[in-house]
Amino acid sequence: TSPRLLCAATQQKNTGQNLEEDQSQSQNEQKVEPSSAEKLLAEEKAKLEEQLKDVTDKYKRALADAENVRQRSQKLVEEAKLYGIQSFCKDLLEVADILEKATESVPKEEIKDDNPHLKSLYEGLVMTEMQIQKVFKKHGLIRLDPVGAKFDPYEHEALFHTPVEGQEPGTIALVSKIGYKLHGRTLRPA
Repeated sequence: TSPRLLCAATQQKNTGQNLEEDQSQSQNEQKVEPSSAEKLLAEEKAKLEEQLKDVTDKYKRALADAENVRQRSQKLVEEAKLYGIQSFCKDLLEVADILEKATESVPKEEIKDDNPHLKSLYEGLVMTEMQIQKVFKKHGLIRLDPVGAKFDPYEHEALFHTPVEGQEPGTIALVSKIGYKLHGRTLRPA
């Protein structure tokens, strides 16, 4: 055997071993690379899941806000329907007050068949006053005449305080102007 052949055989043997080692190293490298890629994918998956959770939360909140806005606007529309006539009713209250004062100003002893014009005028005023009260009731405007009731600051306005025999403190003894409520809301305190 010549030293050359030994060298060649050794080289082939070494090359064979080196090939095996290279293959096992490349397999190890392939195993390492996928694990780092898997880590990257797992991190990206976690980020995407967090983003999905945030977007879903924002979406649910936006839906809830939209529903709240819809309900509020529906309530405002309903209140506008109910209370839209409020300023018109306030103006008509002055007319009702004038009619009431007119009927109160006529002395009862003057209303006789001897004076047919005054009697007709008085009856016409009384009928007009009754009719306006019917119209008020039809549209939810209720008259407040609290004589003898307990004082309620939401429905009454106190002008003065005085002791009255036979009535306990906090009781309304005199009403100078009748109050009105529109659908449960005080339009004008008594």
